[in-house]
Order: sequence, then structure tokens, then C-alpha cells
Amino acid sequence: MKKFIVLLLAVVVNCLVGGTLSAMVGMAPWIGAVTLNAVAVASPFLGIEGLRAGLYTEIWTGETIKAFRNSLKSIGWLNKIRSFDSQVAKNNTIQFVDLGGDPTVLINNTTYPLGVETLDDADKAIGLDKYQTKATKITDDEARGLSYDKIGSVIERHRDKVDETKYSKALHALAPSGNTTNTPVLLTTGAADGTRRRMVVDDIIALKEKFDKMKVPTAGRILVLCPEHVNDLLIQDKTFAQRYNNTTTGEIANMYGFEIYEFVDSPLYTVSNLTKKTFGQTAGSGDRNASVAFYAPRMMKATGETKAYVDEPDTQTQEWRYNLRHYFICLPLKNEAIGAIVSDVYSEVTPTITGADTVSLSAAGTAVNRVYATSNGAGVTATTEAEWLTLTVTGNKVKMQATAYAYDAEATDPRTATVTIGIEGTSVTKEVTVSQAMASQA
Repeated sequence: MKKFIVLLLAVVVNCLVGGTLSAMVGMAPWIGAVTLNAVAVASPFLGIEGLRAGLYTEIWTGETIKAFRNSLKSIGWLNKIRSFDSQVAKNNTIQFVDLGGDPTVLINNTTYPLGVETLDDADKAIGLDKYQTKATKITDDEARGLSYDKIGSVIERHRDKVDETKYSKALHALAPSGNTTNTPVLLTTGAADGTRRRMVVDDIIALKEKFDKMKVPTAGRILVLCPEHVNDLLIQDKTFAQRYNNTTTGEIANMYGFEIYEFVDSPLYTVSNLTKKTFGQTAGSGDRNASVAFYAPRMMKATGETKAYVDEPDTQTQEWRYNLRHYFICLPLKNEAIGAIVSDVYSEVTPTITGADTVSLSAAGTAVNRVYATSNGAGVTATTEAEWLTLTVTGNKVKMQATAYAYDAEATDPRTATVTIGIEGTSVTKEVTVSQAMASQA
């Protein structure tokens, strides 16, 4: 199909060029059109490459622009954002008016004059991001032979890589830089999964509450889940699986007032301070993926110039080179009505026990109480093999009761026992030495 389109485009171009040349010299346009097409067909046998070379350049340029115009269809969440393509200037910038604020509203005022205030608006220019690819070479034998669609393959790979990068950067730009009242960043609160906590539906409800407090309208709320959060919800909420069925647009279903989408390249946040990492940075030990929420009417996107560059074969290299430049931007119009849910860091810390290492009991066998604190707040256990020592545990308190130790010239003075203090629900233990002095000789 692509070969047919290329051939058809070649015929059309040759007709236009040939007809124009014929008209300029006073001949019928059809004569020039037929003649130029005939020459183009014979050009491989005659060694005439110039006519075909210009055509290849036009094909590459046209296919590149066409590909970028169609690429947004597969990104559902990005399609919800208003396009400002028509306002892009020749220098690939957009001029906005930055509104300075809202007027003050007086209620039941009785004081006049009312007073005057100024709303300081200002022009704000936004430059589109420039995406460029490194050149790919194609040998002249590949280009002229066209045994398969080499041109289309190269165009597609350059386009796909730019698309992948610009979409990732778009979602990164829509994510808040840090946690503020107007840009909430929340942590997941689910069960531990390795080194992070899973997302639960309560986390989405908590984000909804933040948007409600910001008075963000319900229509237009978008939540783009990262894959690990989608998996968390599939595990936790079986009804979520029923919503996870639309593979055409990427939209899953409405959930707690949000239109839900999934996107594989999510921004990274440093969990300790809830700040977004710079685009392109690799994840550190304290960094986790995030799902991003935004109010679509307050966001913008714009596509600017797309240009394909083609170096034609020369006498030495006999190879083509192709790359492209593409302008695109996506970001919030104001730093508000955006939010994120970040996977919280989880590390399993071994709890500890603190308390007396040695306990001394009187010969009469008076009971002694000792308190043992645990770092995780759990209660303790206590065991011993000494038959003369009885242990009673209440929460974190251990009561040690010994039988009386009468005088015995052949016995050990004092007698000792080992008490093992443990933390409930764990294997953590602490050994305590308990001693009891022998009664004095009568």
C-alpha cells in the first residue's frame, strides 16, 4: 500500500512539474506531464537520479508531518487538553496574558467611595520545546531499490522515539513540582510490596478530597495512573478489573470523579520531601513513581513546526541521511489544579527492646516489676527454664516472682536464671540475667 502511495505521489509531482514546464514554452501541459513521467520511469536505466532524488525528499517530509498529525490519537489523556496550535507564532512561541488576580467582592458595603484596585495583567511568552533526532543513514542501494519500505521504516522509528519522549515530558510537566495547597502530592497508604506501599482506593478518595477543597470542577478531572498503581488496584479491588477494558483510547473508566487513564512513563518523586525529579533523571533509592491528576481546562498543549532533513548521496558516501526537528509543549496554564499520588517508601526495620539487662531479687522472694519498651509499640513475652522463678507479663511489664532462697552451705550464692524477653509477633529477643541472693546463716 505504501509503495502504491509513493508511486502515485511521484506521478502527481511529475505531472505538475511537466505540465508547468510545457505551459512555459507554449506547449500543451499534458505533453510535459507524459514526457516527465516517461523519463522518470526510464531514469533507473538511464542513470538519471535527480528527478527521483527530489521526490524522495518530498516523500520523507510529507510522511513525517502526516505521522505527527496522527500521533495524538493514541493518547487519551492528552486529547482532553485544549490545543493552542493556531496561536503558535513563526518562532515556535505562544503569547499568553498572565492574569494578575481577581477583583475584591464587597458584601453589604456601607462605606463610600468603594475604593479602586488594579489587576496587573502581563504578557507571557511560552517557547515550545524543540525535539531533534540524530541522523540515520540509508545507503543509496536501499533507497533506490525499495525492496521494502525502508523510508517508511526510518520515518516511523524517528517519529515514535520523538513521540515517546514528548508524551513523557508532557505528563512530567503536568505533575506538581512539590506538595502545596494548590498542588497536593500524596503518598500511597496500602500494604507493603517490596520497597514501596501499594496504592489503594482510599488514596484516590484522598486526592478527590484535595481537589474538592480547591473547588476544582468535577467535569474535566483527569487521573493518569502509572502501571504499578493500576496493578495495585487490580489486586485490591476486583471491580476495578471490570473498568479496565477499553484498549482503544486508553481510558479505563470514571472513578471517584476522575477520568482514569494509564500511561507507562510516569514522573519520579523523591519521597522524603515530596519533590519532583528533573525530567530524564534516573531513580535513586528514595525515589518512586507517581500517578498524575489534573484539571484539563487549566492545561494547554501546542504543536509547532515539524521539519525533516535529508542529505542526498554524494560521490563518496553514496548514502542518504535523515533526521527531524519537531516543536511541542504541554503544561499547566497556572500552577494549580494539579496533583500526584506517589508510592511511599517502605523498608522493613527490625524492632528493638530496651530495658534492664540484669535483675536482682531478695532471698525472701519479693516480686520485682520491670518494664521493657519496644520500638514498634508491641507488647512483650517472657520465658525462663528456672523452676524457682515465676513470670507474669502484662503488656510491656514483666513481673518476676521467686521462691524464698534459704541458706545452704553447698548451694550457689547467688543463684541465677536467664529470662528471654521477646516482642510479640516477631523473632526479636533479649536475654536478661536474674539473680537471687541466699539467705544469711541463722
